[in-house]
Amino acid sequence: MTSEKLIKAKSGWAMLVITVLVFAASCVGLVWSIMLLATADDAGLPEPPYAGPMMLVGFLLLALGFVLSSGFIALQPGEAKVCLLFGNYIGTIRESGFYWANPFYSRKMSESGPDGEVAEEGGKKGTLTVKAAGISTKVSLRARTHNGERIKVNDKQGNPIEIATVVVWRVSDTAKALFDVDNYISYVSMQTETALRHVASIYAYDHMEDDDAANTSITLRSNIEEVSNSLKEELGLRLAPAGVEVDDARLTHLAYAPEIAPAMLRRQQAEAIIAARKKIVEGAVSMVDMALTELSDGGIVDFDEDRKATMASNLMVVLCGESEAQPVLNTGSLY
Repeated sequence: MTSEKLIKAKSGWAMLVITVLVFAASCVGLVWSIMLLATADDAGLPEPPYAGPMMLVGFLLLALGFVLSSGFIALQPGEAKVCLLFGNYIGTIRESGFYWANPFYSRKMSESGPDGEVAEEGGKKGTLTVKAAGISTKVSLRARTHNGERIKVNDKQGNPIEIATVVVWRVSDTAKALFDVDNYISYVSMQTETALRHVASIYAYDHMEDDDAANTSITLRSNIEEVSNSLKEELGLRLAPAGVEVDDARLTHLAYAPEIAPAMLRRQQAEAIIAARKKIVEGAVSMVDMALTELSDGGIVDFDEDRKATMASNLMVVLCGESEAQPVLNTGSLY
């Protein structure tokens, strides 16, 4: 595992002045040597002995100016420069500004792409490693957003569901991001999907039982905050080797898979009807008890057991019926 080392680079403004002076000196040397050679040639005089060395010095200064100019680095806020010298990690520049560093620091790193099969002569097959364009040694430290695609997984109870997430992440260790993984951006994408599948498999989509013990368990639909925190912790552990820090992780989509969605919808509708009926019955029972108690205690009606049962039955029908009750008045004897 590689650890990040912070280094400071020289100010680029002083080196800019030196580079301009080197270019100016090279131009003066080249122009002066050419003028001396042209004057001697026009006058028919022998070539001045110092014209050739002066021209050589001018070319050397010109080459030195180009080498010095390739060492300038401009870093914006939220950027870092990883310094590599012939394959050796020197350090990381994190402070924004205009700097000058070793001109031979690498600009890009080579990246290995996926291996593909190629056929050789004689029918034998070999592997060919594809080289990608390369990774820049200038790394962004700003927060990035990975919007994952919808994937189909099985929850804790084995029900197929569709789920998606959005992850806010940033590079915290540039050395680990560039050297410990092949491509940290694709690494974040793959590990996000893996972590999401794992988190979705340890929680149920929703409560399937009616008992209180089961209803207190964490589910994907009812406990969004707990599930998001669990996903964030899982991603933090998986992305730590790549020097990536997770700021936030949230579910953006959660639904049953299309093949079981109609059945689950009917189950939810049945649960809603049962809960409503249960509430209606509880209220009706309390109202019947209150009516019978008030009538008996007030001395309004003297109920025996049969009349209490008849009254309770009639009131329950009126209170629990789906349609309006149409009572039939008895104008004769009660019996």
